[in-house]
Amino acid sequence: MNPSFVVELLIFAICFLLSVIVGIVAGLISHRPDAPKGPGFLYAGGVFGSSLTLCLVALSTLGML
Repeated sequence: MNPSFVVELLIFAICFLLSVIVGIVAGLISHRPDAPKGPGFLYAGGVFGSSLTLCLVALSTLGML
């Protein structure tokens, strides 16, 4: 089954937004009140990138993208 471009775009948007939420939560969990915000942002960015990559690889393996 080969989904249309619009369906693939929607699936990518869902993966992107899910990864943003995971990155925000990870950044909030890793941040300490007395520490600067920079390391929290970097950690959240890394988790976002890893989550998006994992999601897209899993969907590609399943043949959805």
